[in-house]
Amino acid sequence: MEKEVAAREEWPHLMARAQAGDGQAYTRLLKALVPVIRTLAHKQIADDELVDDVIQDVLLTLHRVRHTYDPAAPFLPWLITIAHARTVDALRKRGRHQQREVADERLPEPVASSPSLHEEELAALLAQLPARQREVIEHFHLREMSLAETATQHNLTVSAVKSLLHRALNNLRRLGALHGRS
Repeated sequence: MEKEVAAREEWPHLMARAQAGDGQAYTRLLKALVPVIRTLAHKQIADDELVDDVIQDVLLTLHRVRHTYDPAAPFLPWLITIAHARTVDALRKRGRHQQREVADERLPEPVASSPSLHEEELAALLAQLPARQREVIEHFHLREMSLAETATQHNLTVSAVKSLLHRALNNLRRLGALHGRS
């Protein structure tokens, strides 16, 4: 048990090294995450083949969005959010909503650092935005940076940030409506 905790505490450091271009750290991290992703997916999916598809999709998503991870933030909630979103996508794609008949005792116990359902939904919606729109939303709304700070961070003008924010919010409204929210 102590080894598992120590390994999980190493994940943010491995991801930071991977973000800096350390291929060995990245490989170690991905290998360590596969069993965790498998467990998370199995909580909602009984089909082993679909679970394998979800694992691959999560790993590809991690690769694509690894630059968005903040090494100062907890790693596990970030991973859980991505895994949950990819699991739901797989279930929708295959039309296997009946597989979600999971007893409450099989659901993961809440962890203090685990994101709420609202945060998971937000993260899933943000993940669907183009990278630049997502980054501007994250800096301005989530990190509460000013327009000027956000513009400086992204080497943009304040007007360009306002435009990106407007497009991002319109996209989020559209995506929210597609998911049955307004």
